[in-house]
Amino acid sequence: MYPIKLSLRSQSWLVAATCMVADGGFVLLSAATPWQTGIALAITLAVNAMLAGPAKLSGWVAAVHAAVPVIILFTMGDRVYANEAGLLIAGYRAGAWLRGRPAYASLGVLAASAIVCVLAMGGGPTLGSLVVAKIAVLPWLVGRYTTARRAYLAELEKRSAMEQADAKAAVAKAITEERSAIARDLHDVIVHHVSAIGMHAGAARLGLPDGNTSLATSLRSVETSSRAAMVDLRHLLDLLHGDRSPGARQPGLDDLDELLDRVRAAGTPARLEVRGPQRDVPESLDITVYRIIQEMLTNALRHGDSSGVTVTLDYAPDSLTISSSNATGSGNGHHGVRRGLVGIRNRAGMFDGTTRSGLEPDGRTWRTVVTFPLETS
Repeated sequence: MYPIKLSLRSQSWLVAATCMVADGGFVLLSAATPWQTGIALAITLAVNAMLAGPAKLSGWVAAVHAAVPVIILFTMGDRVYANEAGLLIAGYRAGAWLRGRPAYASLGVLAASAIVCVLAMGGGPTLGSLVVAKIAVLPWLVGRYTTARRAYLAELEKRSAMEQADAKAAVAKAITEERSAIARDLHDVIVHHVSAIGMHAGAARLGLPDGNTSLATSLRSVETSSRAAMVDLRHLLDLLHGDRSPGARQPGLDDLDELLDRVRAAGTPARLEVRGPQRDVPESLDITVYRIIQEMLTNALRHGDSSGVTVTLDYAPDSLTISSSNATGSGNGHHGVRRGLVGIRNRAGMFDGTTRSGLEPDGRTWRTVVTFPLETS
């Protein structure tokens, strides 16, 4: 706000100075005696300097400017042209800044000054009316128009801002309603089925005869995975409902050990290697990296053999690389892997990451590598 006020003050002084130069020049060129010229010049410069004053004094400034030509005319005659430019600006300021009685009073004073000067110089009513229209009414009306136009534009900007705010509010409301609908579907359908899977797996495990350890381990893994899926679903439900509490956060790199434990519980060895100095990454990228590793492990469970999977986090000064490698199982197709890779590639693309995957030269090891650019630390 301060620079704007400073600019307006500078412009008001520029206007006043221009009027002082213009009117002062006409005073100096007038056919008056030197003492008359000196007095008229001093008065003209003084009243024009008042044009740089505050807007609330516009009525008084207009009255002073209206009085100057009358005083000079009756004391020095019609040989001195005093403050014609100042009169125009004073009328403009009165129309632009004043409202109600002060505005019309200022217009009346300026018009009266013009009428008096014309009649004193021998002009008739017609000439007086034309001078009043040019010297008083026209600048006063221009000032009113300028202020009205400025107010109209400000109202349009305000209305546009309100419409944009309403549109944003409508979008936010629609997003909230859509999230609520998704949350209801997750709760009513997915949560129910996942919970039923865990319950049935537990019941089946308890009903197994003693000694069937392999099947019991598999059923226990189903229970563990279903409970983990329930936890993730509850986190998603909390986020969809707008709950940003610490307990509602999505998992990230700090939760990798728990994720690997679940894979090991399912009977697949899982190893994590970290290379380079670890560093913090943005929260959104932290969640994305976790989900990518989760998909890598899921693909290894579905299509790998019993030798397990190795996940590597490689921290570089300007990048983070996540890779997984596992031996493919005999007879396993890769259609599911390709579908999983589409999801990995889409997640990586959101952060300008690059993805490559495929069999290693030995023909049995499947490797997936995702690299994210990072700001240099």
